[in-house]
Amino acid sequence: MVEKTLLEPGKSLSQEESAPRYAAPGEPSSPPVSGEPSSPPVSGEPSSPPLPGDVMAEHPGGLRKMKEAMGILLSSPTAVTGLVIVLFWVFVALFAPYITAYGPMEQDWKAPNQGPSMAHPLGTDELGRDIWARLAYGARIVLVILPVNEKIWLPGGTAIWGVLAALFVGASLGLISGYKGGWLDEIIMRLLDAMMSIPVILLYLIIVAALGASAVNVVIAIAIVGTPGVARLVRSLTLDIRTRDYVRAAETRGESLFYILFMEILPNAKGPIIIDAMLRVGYAIFAMGTLGFLGLGMPPPSPDWGSMVAKGREFILVGSPWASLWPSIAIASLVVGLNLLADGLREESMRYQ
Repeated sequence: MVEKTLLEPGKSLSQEESAPRYAAPGEPSSPPVSGEPSSPPVSGEPSSPPLPGDVMAEHPGGLRKMKEAMGILLSSPTAVTGLVIVLFWVFVALFAPYITAYGPMEQDWKAPNQGPSMAHPLGTDELGRDIWARLAYGARIVLVILPVNEKIWLPGGTAIWGVLAALFVGASLGLISGYKGGWLDEIIMRLLDAMMSIPVILLYLIIVAALGASAVNVVIAIAIVGTPGVARLVRSLTLDIRTRDYVRAAETRGESLFYILFMEILPNAKGPIIIDAMLRVGYAIFAMGTLGFLGLGMPPPSPDWGSMVAKGREFILVGSPWASLWPSIAIASLVVGLNLLADGLREESMRYQ
């Protein structure tokens, strides 16, 4: 559009062009005439960069989320109690070579079935092996390392690997079943229901007896037994989350099935899954103790807590209960600590919803 300029009487064209023109409300202001310096800001002070706290408030990062999670954790006495118990056993497992004076296989033939003493704080077993050393190295197998064979060790305990495998398989099945629905949902859920109809202990015995007694086979057994429960939990969460607006937006954008399941649905269901995983680690530790007690856990002479209880119970009636008492307390305390931690987190997370 060409703007027509009306000249007032007695004013030349050059005077009209040089006169300042003010923009009407809502109209963009015209750029300054070349050669003229731009006017300084009204405040006269340069704009300051945003402070780190302001940036963190606008864009919360990992550190801020971690502080919020720790605040929720520390606000629950139940969760703090469980955390202290779990951290104690994690510390024992990590520093077992430095806090024990003996090796787990080292024998003192002069002191079999001895009670607590200065030389052996928790006593000895029937072969004179230090019970404290065997408990500490047994905690390593449960929480810190996975012995694949005599020479290969993987970081992460046997119970941790079993629960992680169950979470991976169960979460994948639950996401697909809950999101797709239909005949695929029916097939997956009916197969998992059939697995859940078998008693847990019997299913453990069938799997380990078929595969053999080893740490890797215990991991496989824990994963198979834990998969149906994880899948049902994730499916129930997926049925609710798939109706949310952000999932519909991802479908509208044409995102892939993998992206929708693992980038949109799974991150928004992580809270209940993490709490359930803590409980399942406790169940896995209890299952390891049960299998070791029945002779289907770690092969001897591994410092397996369950096998220690089985061997030590033979000497209870002769006045030496220590070999079975201390590993029983270790299993019970670690399982109770994980349950307290999970229960405390669940109670606090429900308060903040």
